[in-house]
Amino acid sequence: MGRLDNKVAIVTGGASGIGEYMVDLFSKEGATVIAADINQEALERASQKENVHGLKLDVSNEEDWKQLLQDVKERFGRIDILVNNAGISSEKPMKDVTMDDWQKLSAINGFGTFLGLKHVFPYMEEQKSGAIVNISSYTAQIGMGVNPYAASKGSVRAISKAAAVQFGRSGIRVNTLFPGVIETPMTKGLQSSQAAVEQLIAMTPLKRLGQPADIANAALFLVSDEASYISGAELTIDGGYSAQ
Repeated sequence: MGRLDNKVAIVTGGASGIGEYMVDLFSKEGATVIAADINQEALERASQKENVHGLKLDVSNEEDWKQLLQDVKERFGRIDILVNNAGISSEKPMKDVTMDDWQKLSAINGFGTFLGLKHVFPYMEEQKSGAIVNISSYTAQIGMGVNPYAASKGSVRAISKAAAVQFGRSGIRVNTLFPGVIETPMTKGLQSSQAAVEQLIAMTPLKRLGQPADIANAALFLVSDEASYISGAELTIDGGYSAQ
């Protein structure tokens, strides 16, 4: 028996990085998983996995969301789980940030999460059940530089709290994860500087960078029935960095 037997899950950004680990783990635990991603080549690889279906999704496009959810509902009959994981990063200092930078980060990280919440709600409300996990960032909790990435992830934190209150009345749980620096393709630029990596590790109480599995395992717990009375929670996964 798997922890997600007979459940249908959607993971955005599910064809690479943290999202791919979630897709693989959820599938292993018995779920039918939709890896929703904008990378067509990665989606084709994802679709070769057992119980995994790669579907194209630009999270910042409202029509894409409507079509994806309609297709999943028609094909699988229900939607039990949504993980709003897709995102992009930026390390630009404040003096170099442009309006385009701000709008792009906000559209994908912030508005993309909002659209997922908005359009999955009617399906889960009809079922009177559902579990949603939104991926924010520890930069939304502490002063890690003034940039559009932190701002966009701060919006994820705020909308998650509001959704937990509103959606809870329909039996839908909404929780948020706040990863620290995780070794994925998205953080490759940071990892290219050995000095920067060593400094980060030295400043982290657990003395290592995070791994995609650290986030995937936490998401698995929150979307499983084991967390049936948990909603509106914020779980920081950064090796103790933000506790200092």
